[in-house]
Amino acid sequence: MSEFAIKVNDVSKAFLIGLKDHKKETLGGTIFSWLRYPLENYNVLKKLNTYNYNEDNEDLFWALKNISFELKHGETLGIIGNNGAGKSTLLKIICRITNPTYGFAEVNGRVSSLLEVGTGFNAELTGRENVYLNGTILGMKKKEIDKKFDEIVDFSGVEQFIDTQIKKYSSGMKIRLAFAVAASLETEIMIIDEVLSIGDAEFRKKSLERMIEIARSGTAVILVTHNMLPIQNLCSRAILLEKGRIANEGITEEIVSSYMGQQTKSKVKQSWELGKAPGSEHIKMSKAEVRPLLNIPVIRPGDPFEFEFLIYNLKDEDYDLTITFHLTDEFENLLFIGSTAMTNRKYIAKKGFIKLNCRIPENLFNAGKFTISKFLVLQNSAKLLYEHKDLLTFEVTSDYAYEHGKSGRIEGLIKPKLEWEVTVKSETEVLEKI
Repeated sequence: MSEFAIKVNDVSKAFLIGLKDHKKETLGGTIFSWLRYPLENYNVLKKLNTYNYNEDNEDLFWALKNISFELKHGETLGIIGNNGAGKSTLLKIICRITNPTYGFAEVNGRVSSLLEVGTGFNAELTGRENVYLNGTILGMKKKEIDKKFDEIVDFSGVEQFIDTQIKKYSSGMKIRLAFAVAASLETEIMIIDEVLSIGDAEFRKKSLERMIEIARSGTAVILVTHNMLPIQNLCSRAILLEKGRIANEGITEEIVSSYMGQQTKSKVKQSWELGKAPGSEHIKMSKAEVRPLLNIPVIRPGDPFEFEFLIYNLKDEDYDLTITFHLTDEFENLLFIGSTAMTNRKYIAKKGFIKLNCRIPENLFNAGKFTISKFLVLQNSAKLLYEHKDLLTFEVTSDYAYEHGKSGRIEGLIKPKLEWEVTVKSETEVLEKI
């Protein structure tokens, strides 16, 4: 068997798109257009087979251009990018669902693919019948399905409805059953598009654990998803697609960080004139800022920093004020929730400006980009007066030399400075206390 499970060599894919038909105002112009259509269509179709796509043609949309990469047996590859980048088209070419316009994809080994919810399912058949149908489509023999049937149903969690027609299943039930079938196949190559982002948290965790088992068994895996956590946990290498081209490839952590950095632009300060400030009938958001507390222009791992919020209270009455914010990292993990309610103190709001400062202690943050994804103003910790999404985005940088501790990004969501006590003990001292 070849060393490589998949070889993609200079693959490009063009689609013929419909253009707006410009109506002719004269009878002669209309007749001429009718006569010309067959020749125009022939020229467009002919161009699809010339592979000379350096020239722009408004009739063609190039979903992929010059894609090349290799995947060895036992390797795991993540493919990321925005919607429309060409990820699903690339997988369909590898799975032989569609042909490339130019180039080729060489696949060496048995392939199990899960590209869409319920792929290969017949809505009129029951779950049980579809397990056998889908398993057969994936290349499993009846004896193999019989042997693994109970395992498939147990993993999917739909045993109560296994003899119910698939058309009565929810999308989550379909994807659980489809994934259970695909994951049970003994295969050399597994290709998955987005399905690890579907279903409840428990099933996503179980699916990821199963994918890790499959990868460790020597199966080559390609995973496409907008959820960065499975990519980070599963894939040793990643490719970033942009507008049908490979924009970057390499170690997963570096590619994901680069991609998420592009998605998240820094927004360390926002301020508005009161008349133009966002808000509600009760609250106006006047200012939000994050700033370092040390005498340097950046926030480094371990440095303390501060959030400052300035709101305007329109309510002409006193009430208990609660401010809450959600802080997430660049991969949309919730780091923590900060709230005045956790101080066990009452803050009485009066009409007018209210300034709030929240100090983040030292020796806590790791390098990365962070966002106050939700900022909430509540009355009596219950009634929502105002909500602001994606209020601030800032970076804790490791690119700035500093004297305490090692510089650079290390794994983990936080980077606490822990107190250690190390004592050398002799064997006699240890044995005496046992």
